[in-house]
Amino acid sequence: MSGTTEKSGGWRANKWIRAAIPAFLLHCSTGTVYCWSIFSQEIADYIGYTKANTEWAFSFAIFFLGMSAAFLGNVVEKDIHKSSLIATICFATGMALTGFFIYYGGQHQHSPIALIGIYISYGFIMGVGLGTGYLSPVKTLMLWFQDRKGLATGLAVAGFGAAKAIASPIMQSMLENLGEGGVYKMFLILAGVYFVMMFVGHLLLAKPAGWHEPQGKDAKPSIMQVLKTKPITNYIGIWVMFYINITCGLALISQEKMIVKCVGLAAYAGIISTVSAIFNAGGRLGFSAWADTMKDRNTIYKMIFILSIAFTALVMITGGIKNGEGNGLLIFLVLALIFIVNAGYGGGYSNVPTLLSDHYGMGSISAIHGITLSAWAFAGLTGNQVATLIVNNTGEFVEHGVDAAGKAIMVNPVGYQNVLYFTIALYIIALILCLVLVRPSGKAAEEAKK
Repeated sequence: MSGTTEKSGGWRANKWIRAAIPAFLLHCSTGTVYCWSIFSQEIADYIGYTKANTEWAFSFAIFFLGMSAAFLGNVVEKDIHKSSLIATICFATGMALTGFFIYYGGQHQHSPIALIGIYISYGFIMGVGLGTGYLSPVKTLMLWFQDRKGLATGLAVAGFGAAKAIASPIMQSMLENLGEGGVYKMFLILAGVYFVMMFVGHLLLAKPAGWHEPQGKDAKPSIMQVLKTKPITNYIGIWVMFYINITCGLALISQEKMIVKCVGLAAYAGIISTVSAIFNAGGRLGFSAWADTMKDRNTIYKMIFILSIAFTALVMITGGIKNGEGNGLLIFLVLALIFIVNAGYGGGYSNVPTLLSDHYGMGSISAIHGITLSAWAFAGLTGNQVATLIVNNTGEFVEHGVDAAGKAIMVNPVGYQNVLYFTIALYIIALILCLVLVRPSGKAAEEAKK
């Protein structure tokens, strides 16, 4: 891309209007998938199923997010307008259909049609929108901001994390004020809102005029040829450490609301959820911008894993979750763990495309990034589900006050504490992979050749 390209042509060549703003609109819409814990219990209650039954909708959404990114990476590579339109239609349609099937489930309690409909709508259709919507702006951003690729992707992907902070209080207010059936009404209203936001993003999104994708079947090497430019164990290391970071993040984030109640902060659960979302978004931006200043971008992953291990160990040693109520220091450690894991989860996300581009170049980055997001897919099937399995099969549920509706709050302090044994073991494995398998890249690789 020539240096004059983004200075000429007015708004058509403006990197903020053609890349950053549309990326934010797309990611700030699709990122609301992380608001699941806000309304999951309400969905379960309204359609007459348990929370464990409905939890699969979120798992399927994350799975199909990753798999659609993997299989549609080449579509994104060739035509971001087609991929961003697919994202807009699938996400808004999936959300609207989810609202319809929640409504149907309310009219027909315990209906398998309602539950399966939610799985398909929220899990598959919305999931495809999530994957293509997440992937579409990333390469475009790196092309417009070539000198600060980490900052660029961090800014946009921060929108994916910020979506939870922005939408959580809005969704909570809608649930409380829309009356009977507020949960399905919320989905129908937001489907329209997010369609408009994403469609505007779709219309604005454009690659720089100076960038032309290679044409013809032989214009680009195959993905495997690109990956084999370095030992294949290098890519395996990146994929597995990305998978572990997402799995551990989902394991803790899925239990976050109940952990907060467990340490006696039920009244502040909404505020803490918003703050944790801010850390998630801040990690995406902060860790990415910081990585731009490092010789080897992989260093940022070492820092994320070391911090996660340290704070997980502190809460494990002190029994912070099961002993935290009324103890200021333990409450601080538990909250610090939640915030650090959220920040590391976000930072791990935003650094993946730039780490891959440092290793394998920009030519096929959307396709390679898409395949790597399959790790996100499998993490979606393991993270929160393993955590739920641990909580349901260890310790015991005890009554811990009542909620606003007068229903008893049931928590499992020992179960939540035991989730940490699972996450710390995986974090340690990820750190080892980070140190052993992933080769130096970027400035560090260039210096090693001298």
